[in-house]
Amino acid sequence: MSVRTSSPAPRRAPADGVRAGDDVSSPALRRATEPAASAPSPGRGRRDWRKAVEIAVLVGPALVVFLSFVIFPVVMAGYYGFFRWKGYGPPTDFIGLQNYVTIFQDPTFHEALWHNVVIVVMSLVLQGPIALLLALLLNRPMRGQSAIRVLIFVPYVIAEVVVGTGWSLMLQSDGALNGLLERIGLGALAQDWLSNPALAIWTLLAIITWKYIGFAVILFLAGLQGIPQELTEAAQIDGASYWQIQRRITLPLLGPTLRIWAFLSIIGSLQLFDLVYIIWGQYIASTAGTSTMATYMVANGRNAGNYGYGNAVAVVLFLISLVVALVYQRYVLRRDTAGALTERSER
Repeated sequence: MSVRTSSPAPRRAPADGVRAGDDVSSPALRRATEPAASAPSPGRGRRDWRKAVEIAVLVGPALVVFLSFVIFPVVMAGYYGFFRWKGYGPPTDFIGLQNYVTIFQDPTFHEALWHNVVIVVMSLVLQGPIALLLALLLNRPMRGQSAIRVLIFVPYVIAEVVVGTGWSLMLQSDGALNGLLERIGLGALAQDWLSNPALAIWTLLAIITWKYIGFAVILFLAGLQGIPQELTEAAQIDGASYWQIQRRITLPLLGPTLRIWAFLSIIGSLQLFDLVYIIWGQYIASTAGTSTMATYMVANGRNAGNYGYGNAVAVVLFLISLVVALVYQRYVLRRDTAGALTERSER
C-alpha cells in the first residue's frame, strides 16, 4: 500500500532587497516591502485649487464686511479711548487709562450698569413665562390662530422710534393712559409713569415686554413644531395629564430654543439704548432711574463733546457683553454646541 505525500507549498520569493532569514517584523523592512504610495492625480490639485477659490469667493465679502464694520471700529474705539479727544482732527492729548479709571469711579455709570442688570434679569423673568404660555396656547388648533400670531408679532417689527414716540405720548401726566383711567372712574390710579423713579423702571420693563415678546413667541412656536407628536400621544396613552406632558416632554425638548432666546435677550438688554433715549432722553433717564450703559455713553461722550471718553465707555460695554457671551456659551450653551460639533466631527 503506497502512501501519498503532499508536495510542500512553494516558498514565496523574498522582496527585492530582502534576504532570506531577515526579520520581516522590523519597521525598516516593513517600510521597504510596502508598496509605494500612488502619486496624486493631476486633476486633484486642480480640484483643490478650485475649491479654495470657491470658498474665498463665498466667504470673502462677509469677512471683509465683518472686519470693516465690527473689528476695525472696536480697535479704533480702543485706540481713541486712550486720548482726550473732541471728535475732530487727530487725537494728540494722550491720557492713558484715565478715561477707564473715570468710568469705574463714576457712580452714574454704576447706576446705569445696575439698571442694565435689572433689565436683563426682569426681561427673562417676565418675557419667558408669558411667551411660553402664549406659544403653548397658539400651538393648539384654534380659530383665528394665524391672526393672533400676526398681532402678537406686530410690535416686534415696528420701529423703535415709532414705539418710543407713541408710548411717551400715552404715558405723559396728561396722556391717554391717565385720561382713560379718569374716564372709567379710576383716576386715583393715575401716575407720573415716566418721571417717577419708583415707577419708571417698571414702565420701561412693560414697554420692553410688549415690544419683544412677539419674537420669543415665534421662536418658541418654531421649537414646538420640531417636537415629535408621537411622544405626546404615547404620554397621553400612558395617562399623563397636559401639564405633565409639558413638564416632562415639551420643556426638556424645547431647552435649546429657550437657551438661544435667553442668550439673545441678555445681549439685547445689555445694549439697550433706543427706547430709553427716545422716551426719557439723556437727562431724564438718569434722574428717572432708567439710564443704561448705552445712554450713559452717548450723554457723556458725544453730547458732552468728549469723544475719547465715549469710545472708552463703548469699549467697556463691548467687553462686558463679550464676557457675558463667552461665559453663557461656556456654561449654558455647552451641551448644544458640543452636540453640533460632535455630529460634524463624525461626518
